Amino acid sequence: MAIPRTRPHNGPALLSYGLRPFFLLGALQAGLAVLFWLPILWGAFEMPTAFSPRDWHVHEMLYGYLPAVITGYLLASIPNWTGRFPLQGLPLLGLVLVWLAGRIAVSASDYTGWAIAAATDLAFIGLVAAAVAREILAGRNWRNLKLLAVLGALFAGNLSFHIEAHFFSFADYGARIGIAAIVMLVMLVGGRLTPSFTRNWLARNNPGRLPAPSGAFDLVSLIAGGGALAAWVVAPEGFPAGFLLIAAGALQALRLARWAGDRAFRASLVLILNIAYAFIPIGFVLAGLAALNPFIPASAGIHAWGGGAFGGMTLAVMARVSLSHTGRATVGSPALRAIFALVVAAALLRIAAAFAQEPLLLSAAALFWSAAFLGFCAVFWPVLANPSQGKRALTTRTRTGAEGEGPKT
Repeated sequence: MAIPRTRPHNGPALLSYGLRPFFLLGALQAGLAVLFWLPILWGAFEMPTAFSPRDWHVHEMLYGYLPAVITGYLLASIPNWTGRFPLQGLPLLGLVLVWLAGRIAVSASDYTGWAIAAATDLAFIGLVAAAVAREILAGRNWRNLKLLAVLGALFAGNLSFHIEAHFFSFADYGARIGIAAIVMLVMLVGGRLTPSFTRNWLARNNPGRLPAPSGAFDLVSLIAGGGALAAWVVAPEGFPAGFLLIAAGALQALRLARWAGDRAFRASLVLILNIAYAFIPIGFVLAGLAALNPFIPASAGIHAWGGGAFGGMTLAVMARVSLSHTGRATVGSPALRAIFALVVAAALLRIAAAFAQEPLLLSAAALFWSAAFLGFCAVFWPVLANPSQGKRALTTRTRTGAEGEGPKT
């Protein structure tokens, strides 16, 4: 049973659906912010921001690019929850401008003052959370309240980030809250998308062992992961956090092994989901080892999560959803495979740089990361900025599971 996906839209195609501007802008932000950060790190350039160079970099990754991509995904998913029309046209443009205003205010907060920058920046996540809450209430889709909790955690983490940076000149709690919230989001949403799309592809192309159905084990692993992240946010060093993080990593590794991703090697859009998710247990274990051993760099686990899990998962989801929702075949092209390879290489190089303390490795990781996200913009600009192809782009099924369709979260 199909429902209309959009109202008639006579304006730019870029504003016909929320995923279009936010996927492009999020990817552009991810690529350019790291390119700007390299000369800042080398002392060749200064940003007129009240944040330290490290905090500006962390903030714009956690609270700039990721909320944009999350918003694009949510705006694509909400019609599946409720059957209501998605945001488009001038209201969508207004939301985009609020996001852009936040990026400008944060980067120019030496001029605007920290309070105005914080209020401008926080307005975006607040508006997105309000829109999601409205749709959940309208559709009585109570199972997605957990996504609202993640958005609430991002709002609280961003608020903490601004307050800490202003009054204490660092923002460790705000950074950890944001990282923990996104890790939970990947475990929740990625933990449904990855086995679902793996199962769909294997059932058609490689019959045999399939992903285990979701059940009690998944719930236990999620609870353990949430508890470990909470302990890490409060006290990232010491035995309690270290033990819980390593245990959560082991459970997440077992969870991933149950999805049969090793049997989907020929499907790049499926394989990257499994590879990206693999950085979740890697991040847990590295963060746990850092909590127990002062000689293990804390940034190794953080960049396993941020570079591998967040970077890989967002590129994978943006690519699949963009192709599906614009009526194109959800298959991986050579260019897309290169983009996925670049982001995985960037994550591995950044983890290695944390251990080796080698500036060349860090710079190479940054350049590979930027190439992946700017490459996404180049490849997907024609897809997202031009009208959709065929009737498939105009409808969605109320029940999910087909290749290219996003499962309900």
